[in-house]
Amino acid sequence: MAKLANKVAIITGGSGAIGSTTAKLFLEEGAKVVLVDINEEALEKVASELDSPDVSYVAADVSKSSDVQKYVQHAVSKFGKVDVFFNNAGIEGVVKPITEYPEDAFDKLIGVNVKGVWLGIKYVLPEMNDGGSIINTSSVAGLMGFGSMSAYVTSKHAVIGITRTIALEAAPRGIRVNSIHPAPVDNRMMRSLEEGFAPGEAASVKKGFEATIPLARYATNDDIARGVLFLASDDSKFITGMKLVVDGGMAME
Repeated sequence: MAKLANKVAIITGGSGAIGSTTAKLFLEEGAKVVLVDINEEALEKVASELDSPDVSYVAADVSKSSDVQKYVQHAVSKFGKVDVFFNNAGIEGVVKPITEYPEDAFDKLIGVNVKGVWLGIKYVLPEMNDGGSIINTSSVAGLMGFGSMSAYVTSKHAVIGITRTIALEAAPRGIRVNSIHPAPVDNRMMRSLEEGFAPGEAASVKKGFEATIPLARYATNDDIARGVLFLASDDSKFITGMKLVVDGGMAME
């Protein structure tokens, strides 16, 4: 039987590489999916490519409570319930040492990566079925430090604190709350960061990152999506408040 048969899932960051790949996998496993992103044109493109009556989408800014309430109510109105919440929207910010990091860039990143995660849970939780699953996207940057990425690293550490706290609050309803921690993933976000670390020499930065990963490659979007599926499904039904690290050994302790 499909792992997510008869489940309804919300995926924020739904037009991005990880979000859209996860949506495809969720659909294959029997779920109905609501995609959320700030870019409506990108959402429309992904929905068209997925080409399924079980996909809907909402353009929303996850850092604004009114927009978050809008996407939650859309999911309930469209599909009748919420069983899975992949709280995935995030931005990388800029690559600069803290003394040069623009305050407005810090505020924007924290607004999406921390407040957006917090607001999503705040408004999804009352509508979620008992026994549901929340998966928050953190990063290996939530487990270790990276120079010139103070805002991003701060945000991804914060996601762990949110995850652990809500896992306790939601446990009486059988709702599981976990975080997923990707290594560098071979997609647009890493292209942006590579260029930020060494303008014009992104390929060298990529080789440098790969050298720190025991499995010697970046993650694929599918690698991460399959980890999310595990946390969304009953395969992880006795796991909550935990970190699923999908990093090829990069943050090995």
